[in-house]
Amino acid sequence: MRKESFIKSTIILIIGGFLTKVLGMIIKIVMSRLMGSEGIGLYMLVLPTFSLLIGVCQFGIPTALSKLIAEDSKNNKRLLFSLLPISLIINVLIISLVIILAPTLAFNFLHEERALLPILAICVVLPLTSTSSILRSYFFGKQQMLPHVTSNVLEDIIRLILIIIGIPIFISKGLEIAVTFVILTNIISELSSILVLFFFLPKNLTIKKKDLAFNKTYAKEALGISIPSTASRLIGSFGYFLEPIILTSALTYCGYKNNFIVTEYGIISGFVMPLLLLPSFFTLAISQALLPIISKATSRKQYTYAKKKVKQAIMISLLIGIPASGALFIFPEFFLKLIYNTNEGANYMRFLAPVCILQYIQAPLSASLDAMGLAKANLKTTIIGTIIRTGSLLLLSLLNIGMWGLIFATSLNVIFTTFYDYIQVKKELK
Repeated sequence: MRKESFIKSTIILIIGGFLTKVLGMIIKIVMSRLMGSEGIGLYMLVLPTFSLLIGVCQFGIPTALSKLIAEDSKNNKRLLFSLLPISLIINVLIISLVIILAPTLAFNFLHEERALLPILAICVVLPLTSTSSILRSYFFGKQQMLPHVTSNVLEDIIRLILIIIGIPIFISKGLEIAVTFVILTNIISELSSILVLFFFLPKNLTIKKKDLAFNKTYAKEALGISIPSTASRLIGSFGYFLEPIILTSALTYCGYKNNFIVTEYGIISGFVMPLLLLPSFFTLAISQALLPIISKATSRKQYTYAKKKVKQAIMISLLIGIPASGALFIFPEFFLKLIYNTNEGANYMRFLAPVCILQYIQAPLSASLDAMGLAKANLKTTIIGTIIRTGSLLLLSLLNIGMWGLIFATSLNVIFTTFYDYIQVKKELK
């Protein structure tokens, strides 16, 4: 399959992102209607743990693989088969650790015994998620975006069907059983995604014995990219993981009831934030298309061209983000009622809408840093941003202002990370 241009790649990813975002919203709507605010709250309580474990298990290998393939200077098949065993070993180690620590995490950290089964269910999904991500990154490096889009859309359709059929069956057995089932639907959806990606491999593809041989040089170069990338994602995910723990501990200390905390956290994480970040599929598409373009341009020292593409990505992101944020700021009740059949969370949404304009351009900036081999700059941004977010969340939550501590902490983090990444990219491409 021939390589697509930046614009064509972006258009394909935007269309796919739109479809998956719509499907994702439908999945959230179905879940909220079938499980209620408390069910969504329990699911969102476990989701940060899921995100953290995915970040650890992937170990930044997809980003490294995509960048190295885009540079087009290696035996790509041998590169792929050199990284797969590393991914497998990491997954086995992490899964073993999670199984041992799951009760402590659920009972002592999340303060929610119903979270135990969903956490254990995550372990089954992790190897499949890692494998599909590595396969997607291979196509990203080749600037072939259609396989990624097709696999994502099919994955979400299968999840939606399973959720519609399964939640009514399992909800009668308890909320924790229903949430566990929702997590386990990823097994079937990820398997279908992997099969679709294999379908898009070249029909005349041949794998020789030498392609299967482990290459230390390739692995070392990939790990040089993946380790800072993993550390960055791990720290960000760890901050996200700490979020419900800090909230539940601080707000419980202030006298708030557990049902209030779970329900309000579910409203913000399950209703408000997904709706605010709905247009982010545009910027995610731009970021994904941008990474191989910038990787190749900077490896060939074509800095003027790289700068032009980064500016183009930022402008497109703003053209999408500003009108979307304006609409959500002016009519939060309308959109919440339209999509979730609720007015809860309107005040949170009105406050966060202007901040999310910066969030939309943060993704292309971060992708540009990764593409230029500046994963350490991304790591520094994430460390400082996570410290700001976590520290302010703890302090603000103890001021007895309910969930507004989370809203203010989130805003501070977005403002800092976006401006800091912008300064780093501008400095590199000046």
